[in-house]
Amino acid sequence: MSIQVFGQAVSRGIAIGRAVLIASSRVDVAHYYIDESRVEPEIDRLRQARDVVATELTTLKRDLPIEAPAELPALLDVHLMLLHDEALTGATKQWIRSRHYNAEWALSAQLEVMARQFDEMDDEYLRERKADLEQVVERMLRALSRAGPLLPASAGVHGTEDPLVLIANDIAPADMLQFKGSVFSGFVTDVGGKTSHSAIVARSMDIPAVVGAREASRLIRQDDWIVIDGDAGVVVVDPSPIVLEEYRFRQRQSELERARLHRLRHMPSVTLDGETVELLANIELPRDAVVAVDSGAVGVGLFRSEFLFMNRGGELPSEDEQFEAYRGVVEAMHGLPVTIRTVDIGADKPLDRLTIHELRHEYGLNPALGLRAIRWSLAEPAMFRQQLRAILRASAFGTVRVLLPMVAQLSEIRMAREALARAKQQLSEAGHAYKDVELGAMIEVPAAVLIVPSILRELDFVSIGTNDLIQYTLAIDRADEAVAKFYDPWHPAVLQLIARAIDAANCAGKHVSICGEMAGDVAFTELLLAMGLRSFSMQPSQISAVKQRILRADVRRLVPRLPATLASDEPMMEWTRQIHETSGPTVAPAV
Repeated sequence: MSIQVFGQAVSRGIAIGRAVLIASSRVDVAHYYIDESRVEPEIDRLRQARDVVATELTTLKRDLPIEAPAELPALLDVHLMLLHDEALTGATKQWIRSRHYNAEWALSAQLEVMARQFDEMDDEYLRERKADLEQVVERMLRALSRAGPLLPASAGVHGTEDPLVLIANDIAPADMLQFKGSVFSGFVTDVGGKTSHSAIVARSMDIPAVVGAREASRLIRQDDWIVIDGDAGVVVVDPSPIVLEEYRFRQRQSELERARLHRLRHMPSVTLDGETVELLANIELPRDAVVAVDSGAVGVGLFRSEFLFMNRGGELPSEDEQFEAYRGVVEAMHGLPVTIRTVDIGADKPLDRLTIHELRHEYGLNPALGLRAIRWSLAEPAMFRQQLRAILRASAFGTVRVLLPMVAQLSEIRMAREALARAKQQLSEAGHAYKDVELGAMIEVPAAVLIVPSILRELDFVSIGTNDLIQYTLAIDRADEAVAKFYDPWHPAVLQLIARAIDAANCAGKHVSICGEMAGDVAFTELLLAMGLRSFSMQPSQISAVKQRILRADVRRLVPRLPATLASDEPMMEWTRQIHETSGPTVAPAV
């Protein structure tokens, strides 16, 4: 029976494919594909993990004290029975052979299948055995984690010709990076908001996605046919032939529209009245630089360096490793500017060694308000100087800027400058070449907006991070789907803060850009132009659509409409009305 699941649309387009479920677990589970030559070794890993757990359980049973309740050995017998049940281990091997999942992923997938079977049992006692199954699987996952994978992630291998879509309770940013360039044509998560990092990476991958779908991972089964409507935020499970054909038609239309926009990528970005607008790219990994150039970006406005620190088992990257990554981006941009943000660890981007729960315990109840971003860097001076040295060394190969995240105090900028000076001194002493780099700050805390004039006296440029600015202004956790409806980029306070920051930078003659998600949202393009913004940084996949809006915009006709919009209690409605009144016959660029 066909059903619909509703969530938030975060990345446009239509995806159609079979569901691949990632079961939630108290143990972190690696998800990657293996190639054909590693199937049997991976099954051996599974067998070894089973044997380790069997030994653990047998030892526990043997060593039970005499006074232990009689139920305990019986419970351990149940766990041993489940461990050797062919429905668990045999079927898990089949996931490895047929889909080329790694052992952990295959085990999690089979747990999902069996857990549903337990839920559907009439007998209450048997239903309760699901908890025993989960405990056994968790033991096996822990055993597998000790053994470690035999090879790194392989994104291009899978055991079916059908297109695949990913279904999960949530996907960590580091895990999302493993799926970039993978076989998945879209994904759905139970939790998350429009600016959660899984949503941001989905847009960078340019694949349809729906987040905050609440019950999706419970309602959808492995291998169900799924339609992801990334335009409407709807997931259709087991669609009828008529519905499926309609979505396939829309999918073809969407692909044609993307191809049409792609032809704009190398056209100069100039408004109808002659205003040149800089369109930059946000990237997460060094290999994304090639995509940025192909999309028509005239530089990198935001390189999120924290993704170099993730998926490493908690180990920090060395200076040389970081240098090679930064140099790779700089060289790939062929002289175009590259803005590298220093590590922004914390909140929804913890290191592997620090889970969200550990962050809450170590750094406070809300990690978004704790020791994150520039605060964490300044608290780890050796790590910070190491990153600055790597960035400076990369500057010898092109134009590099350094961007400090989440600045709220002038003292943070001054301490960062001191760290930068010390890093330069160390490089000079070691004989490494480097060039002077511009230093900027992210304006993403309301306090920073209020002191922008003072900040600009200390810095060369600023970049407005609208995602966090909205979050901190409205006291809304942007990753929490329970309050996602209150996350409002059109809120009057948000727009007034953005306009104030842009105006202050322009008055000071300093470069200002926006690198948050608003920069890539065409609903805001004309408004930001009217505010005086001339530099937008966004996911490469969004550049052509924003450029099209810029090519059709007349800033002289937009600017007079701004005051009424900023003074309105309902800016979106007011701006829409103003634009409608302002609209006149314009000639769209030929594509």
